[in-house]
Amino acid sequence: MERVAAAVEAARSLDFPFTLTARTENFLRGNHELDETITRLQAFELAGADVLFAPGPPSLDAVRAVCASVSKPVNFMVGIKGRSFSFAELEAAGVRRVSLATSLYRAAMTGLHAAATEVAEHGTFTYVDGNIDLHPFLESPES
Repeated sequence: MERVAAAVEAARSLDFPFTLTARTENFLRGNHELDETITRLQAFELAGADVLFAPGPPSLDAVRAVCASVSKPVNFMVGIKGRSFSFAELEAAGVRRVSLATSLYRAAMTGLHAAATEVAEHGTFTYVDGNIDLHPFLESPES
């Protein structure tokens, strides 16, 4: 909590608006004790953090419990299989900020992997039929 308090003090001394997000990685580090996570987030809130963040809650019920336990906005990180929910579900649970983290990068890499596997294993290029059109000004071969 001392580090968060020091970060809050530094953020408040800036000449421009700064949003300080305090993060506990309990769920990511194998500590799935919801009460302990909530206690840490409440301490961060008391220290003055603007946004509270505990990536990787095990369920939507845990997200609800976290949001109900604090008055500051809670951030949710999308991208963990089985632990990503819709905007509507997150908003209803009390989440006020959503991070995409590496999920878009990993989605792109999944497409890259599928395309490369097709080329290597089948010698075909059908993956291009599903690609987004980056050159709409080019005429199709049928023109």
